[in-house]
Amino acid sequence: MSLPPFSHDVNTQYTESPNASWSFGQKVDTTAAGKEWLEGEKEGWKIIDTEKEDHIKLYQLMISGIVPRPIAFIATISEDGIENLAPFSWFNMVTHNPPIISFACSNGPVHFKDTRTNVTNGLGFTVNIISEPFIEQANSTSIDAPPSFDEWSISGLTKEPAIHVKASRVKESAFSMECELHQAIDITQPTTGAITTTLILARVKYIHVRKDMLNERGNVDATKFKAVGRLGDISYARVGDAFRLPRPIWTQEEDKINGLLAATGHL
Repeated sequence: MSLPPFSHDVNTQYTESPNASWSFGQKVDTTAAGKEWLEGEKEGWKIIDTEKEDHIKLYQLMISGIVPRPIAFIATISEDGIENLAPFSWFNMVTHNPPIISFACSNGPVHFKDTRTNVTNGLGFTVNIISEPFIEQANSTSIDAPPSFDEWSISGLTKEPAIHVKASRVKESAFSMECELHQAIDITQPTTGAITTTLILARVKYIHVRKDMLNERGNVDATKFKAVGRLGDISYARVGDAFRLPRPIWTQEEDKINGLLAATGHL
């Protein structure tokens, strides 16, 4: 399939939310977009019994439905000093106090992945966020190389010394975290008892963020950061237009909500 070239002219901008005039209790089908969305229900639902579904098909379905996923670009080092670099899209933030992030390593039938082995050796590791300008370099490290192969050697990326851990951080990444293992949780297959996945909880010790990425509030500006996310199969996603949607505050909305509930007989 022939694809059009990547457009470097597309820039993220902030807009209103899709239905900026929405009010409490308003149904989805009150807008044209909402009606069109609900029309799809006429096709019915496919129900998948996860215990009966082929695990490869289940994997493909889940990674296509749970999207977009942030990507942890993880740099580790073995006890012998061999460095490893690999992307993981089963990744997210757990809590900010203490700062804990999580990612999951799927284990092979014969041995654990180098990343899983290295993060448990006490030498620390770094988790780097991937942006558009070096996505090809990052993707190259997902190659199914033999154990102990140093993916840095083919990536074209630059090792930058960390200040707290032995592993390097990716110099090209505008947001990197130096981490220590907080907890490793092995996930077993209920029928066979095999350890199929290891969930890693990592404590963030230091954050490196490029100053040009920060906005006036001291937060990372998504329009500059150009972070890349993961979709299904071999597809990635860029950050498109973002919309602003504040959380409702009860003290500001209480009277309006009570009026709605009284009018609809729910109060």
